[in-house]
Amino acid sequence: MSNRAVLEVIALDEQDAVAAQTGGADRLELVTDMAADGLTPPTAAFTAIRRAVDIPLRVMLRLADGFAAGDVDALAGRAAELRAAGADEFVLGFLTPDGEPDLVAVERLIAVLDGARWTFHRAIDRAADRDGLRKRLADLPGLDTYLTAGSAAGVDTGLPVLEAEAARAGEPGYEPRILVGGGLRLDHLPRLRAAGLDAFHIGGAARPQGWTAPVSADAVRTWRTAVDAP
Repeated sequence: MSNRAVLEVIALDEQDAVAAQTGGADRLELVTDMAADGLTPPTAAFTAIRRAVDIPLRVMLRLADGFAAGDVDALAGRAAELRAAGADEFVLGFLTPDGEPDLVAVERLIAVLDGARWTFHRAIDRAADRDGLRKRLADLPGLDTYLTAGSAAGVDTGLPVLEAEAARAGEPGYEPRILVGGGLRLDHLPRLRAAGLDAFHIGGAARPQGWTAPVSADAVRTWRTAVDAP
């Protein structure tokens, strides 16, 4: 049986995308402005990257830093443009000011996505009630992944939460796959794999020369080997 895990890499452009695929990435998260933790890329950027690689692409739907939805009409318009251009996987997730899931915004967007698969991103790490959020989103169509560090402070702090949630896999609200990301390091992997976690997300770790540098195929290759280790 294959021990292969899912490795998702943040890509900003075609160069990043090609390097990530060359290094062994299974999927890309497409964003712009990593300084703002990733915003929706231009549709032209999606189209260029889609032509450059043949692995799955998840496109961020987020117009401003933070986890408030902001202008939902504008966001829905961008989602519709991307969908029309061929995007079929997305990343989104919004909270109300009191840390509850913003179901109005999320449901508006997934109606536009029309069955596309999507990840609820690290807004879960800022939620007032993680378990409650999962249960409130449990029946939304297309949700198949949570990107989470287990804590707003990152994987170092969130490891016990990630282990506990992995142990609940299959329970109501815990069916989506856990995609671990947010301060993830290679030395976290043995403990995460031992807990049964098998999907990992990297951004800065794929850019050893810094956030402003392009993705390194060699860095991705190192992670590919590590996430697949027994």
